[in-house]
Amino acid sequence: MKYYVIDSFSEQLFTGNPAGVCLLEHEIPNSVMQKIAFENNLAETAFLLEKEGKYHLRWFTPEVEIDLCGHATLATAFVVMNYVSPDIKEVKFETVSGTLTVTRKEQLYYMDFPNRMPTPVEQPSLLEQAIGCKILETHLSRDMLVLVESENDVKNLNVDIELLKQINKDIAFAIVVTAKGNSCDFVSRFFAPNAGISEDPVTGSSHSTLIPFWSERLGKTTMVAKQLSYRGGTLYCEYCGERVKIGGTAVCYLQGEIIL
Repeated sequence: MKYYVIDSFSEQLFTGNPAGVCLLEHEIPNSVMQKIAFENNLAETAFLLEKEGKYHLRWFTPEVEIDLCGHATLATAFVVMNYVSPDIKEVKFETVSGTLTVTRKEQLYYMDFPNRMPTPVEQPSLLEQAIGCKILETHLSRDMLVLVESENDVKNLNVDIELLKQINKDIAFAIVVTAKGNSCDFVSRFFAPNAGISEDPVTGSSHSTLIPFWSERLGKTTMVAKQLSYRGGTLYCEYCGERVKIGGTAVCYLQGEIIL
């Protein structure tokens, strides 16, 4: 199968979040997709199958299949609109999270994602110890949103991954630590140790929760966000009621073939 590695939410190589994109010619077993994702050892590997005129998209971490992934969706749209059908400006993907549309506007790819507004929850015990920072509030959707005081607090987290793994296991898919930004509207970092992701460089799906949360707090519908991982990335965000739009750039690092 044709295989690509795309750096998403990035304008240059070796920044943003790398995702594998596999173009399937026919269906293959789930177990094989999981083994490929494990072999690739990227936060996400996307599998795209064109069937009956529709694109069907799935996402796997090295350990599990997940229900929504932003950077791998952006990466897949980049592959489709640059290597498969370079004349199109919009692509729709059928996924377990419904139909996801990605639209290209010059160098930016805007993903139309569901709104996952979180609800306030009690702070789990030992969570402050696990992230090494004072927590102001905790909220829950698929992920647990952890609000802290400042951008510097997010940047300088001292995370105990093993402790976070124990806390995170029965609470949420991931822990997202966030604060109001200095050079942008808001910042975040993303940890999903039970899915084989100690820290994700740039996470589109978490912004399904972050965008409505910060839109309400800031009184804004359009925002710029940054994820403060080692590689880092910028996301262009819009709150649209029941949906959110997440924009970013991407570059191709690798083209090749997987031999099965």
